[in-house]
Amino acid sequence: MLLDVGILLGVYTGIRLFGNYLQKTVNKPKQNNKAAKQKRTVQKVKTLTEQRVIDETENKYDFHLKVSTANLGISAIRQFVDPTIAPLHLGLLCYTNFMLFKRTEKSFKNKKIGNDVFSSIFAIMGLAMSEYFALALGAWFYFIGCKIVARTQNNAQKLLMEVFDQLPSRVWILKDNIEIEIPLEQLSQNDIVIVKTGEVISIDGVIVDGIAMIDQQALTGESQPAEKQVGDKVFASTVVLSGRICIKVDKTGFETTFFKINRLLKETANFKSQTQLRGEEWADKAALPFLSLSLLTASVLGFSGGLVVLTSNFGNRIRILAPLGTFNYLKLAYQQGILIKDGRAIEGLNQVDTVLFDKTGTLTNEVPKVGQIIVCDRYEKHDILTYAAMAERKVTHPIAQAILNEAKVTKLTLPDIDDSKYQLGYGILVSFNNQLIRVGSVRFMRMEGLSLPNQIEKAMAESHNQGHSLVIVAVDQKIIGAIEVQAVVRPEVKQMINSLRHYGIKHLSIVSGDHQQSTQKLAESLGMDSYFYEILPSEKAHIVEQLQKQGKSVCFIGDGINDTIAMKKANVSISLTGASLIATDVAEVILMDGTLSHLSELFDISNQLNAHLQNSFRITVVPSAINIGGAFLFDLGFTSAIIIKNMLFLAGVGHSMLPLKTIADEKNFPFKAQRHIVMNN
Repeated sequence: MLLDVGILLGVYTGIRLFGNYLQKTVNKPKQNNKAAKQKRTVQKVKTLTEQRVIDETENKYDFHLKVSTANLGISAIRQFVDPTIAPLHLGLLCYTNFMLFKRTEKSFKNKKIGNDVFSSIFAIMGLAMSEYFALALGAWFYFIGCKIVARTQNNAQKLLMEVFDQLPSRVWILKDNIEIEIPLEQLSQNDIVIVKTGEVISIDGVIVDGIAMIDQQALTGESQPAEKQVGDKVFASTVVLSGRICIKVDKTGFETTFFKINRLLKETANFKSQTQLRGEEWADKAALPFLSLSLLTASVLGFSGGLVVLTSNFGNRIRILAPLGTFNYLKLAYQQGILIKDGRAIEGLNQVDTVLFDKTGTLTNEVPKVGQIIVCDRYEKHDILTYAAMAERKVTHPIAQAILNEAKVTKLTLPDIDDSKYQLGYGILVSFNNQLIRVGSVRFMRMEGLSLPNQIEKAMAESHNQGHSLVIVAVDQKIIGAIEVQAVVRPEVKQMINSLRHYGIKHLSIVSGDHQQSTQKLAESLGMDSYFYEILPSEKAHIVEQLQKQGKSVCFIGDGINDTIAMKKANVSISLTGASLIATDVAEVILMDGTLSHLSELFDISNQLNAHLQNSFRITVVPSAINIGGAFLFDLGFTSAIIIKNMLFLAGVGHSMLPLKTIADEKNFPFKAQRHIVMNN
């Protein structure tokens, strides 16, 4: 009835005017305290844990669902049983429509007629037509959808929190060579924590003593335990299966990798996909045409037909279904050991046709291996290795690590050298026993004025042809030998490249700062389409830009500081756990097991998400077409239209929950979706 509409609008107007009056009155004397108030608000927000915030969101929708359920019952009684309860029903209507009218008021101020305006007109017209039950039924279905979304997000967060809840409340630390037990919250950076077999690691840190087998499945998704020793990083929420280790604390509590992943999973779930944005834009643009069509329909079929057309707008449905499905696929990716920091990346992967790989540390292991050792004159192989390892002992470069690893395997004894005896530049100069030892590249030796023996020249040509490099060793003014360093290709790389071909990636390329022969050899052995060699960091970014100018969508996969500029320029950037900190900060996607094994699963999930979003959009549009057609062809009633729309909406919610079934069905979360195969010609 029009009286109901008048009362509803009158109550809303009165509350808004009174609220504005109070705001002006209260703000005047407290204007100077605005900054302090904002500061207190920020501090209050910071005291809330992420889980508490999500619990409050779910509780809010619980409350709205209860109110809408009460409204549904009272509306049915008023319309079909006892009209005398109209005052109680009007009170509920005022409460449930207040926020909707407030958003509509804001739209009018912005001179925009969108979905909020449309929904308000729909509510007013339904009330004017005395369609109390149908309006309440529509609101009830809507809040059921919101409740499902909130519950899904809450369950995902609790899944992570349950893992963290397993962390001990107290830990043992080593202080002045004595083991003492302290509360977890009293830990400080650089404390030494002792963790034994069967215990959960409670912090992020570096092993300083001991060796252990560690279950990292909660963090990386990998069921295979990892062997960790001195110098290796370990993370909170992982479990020591065997061994005893001492860990130097790097991060505790909310600063650990586990909690950062928790936050990132929550944040990236809130991004809006292009499908959702497009759907919302269409819904807003369609609001005025739908309103016009409903008025036209009302003039032909009556107000009931006009309401059926009016209820066919799909704005609210796309706002629920798209993020719900997206969140579940992001959670599935996380369970596969793939951390997606920016939700736009998983959608962007669907358009990628070019993948650029950094060479060292990405396609190859960060630390290479020692091949042959070339000797000159009277020296032995162990002499060359000893001099080189002695010089490289305090250097952290991967080549130095390879030489030191070989020295360790051959059980060489290395003398200690004072720091003052080291000179670092293009190579290394070390003073030992009144001898000057030089270790470095051919270029370095030539800069030092040393000439290469024919034996070294020949070995260098052969090594370069094989894609390897040489580290030259000299004593005083004479080159005495060289050590061949060979890159070790990650074992999963060839299979991964074949998978990318199947996904329709048209161009695969290596971008490396290494010399031509080494890069070319690797590119040919892996079946790459092209390669770039002796590339500086800024030139990597230039390569990305040039490919983009050719109309290509580029994914850059790297792990070092020198890759970050290119990663920022790329359409999608990927890094690996264990890469440089700045690379993992810049990357939009991180492969948590530190390998490329799950790269194909990432493209798989991207394709699945894209198909899901398209299906969700169809599910939101189909009931609109059914209802409009039904209004003209079958005299479809308003209540029937509400039921059709929301039953298909709930079907869409069920469709959005499918990724969770995959997680539940597979203990180790292997993603077995059918792959779309497009062969590269």
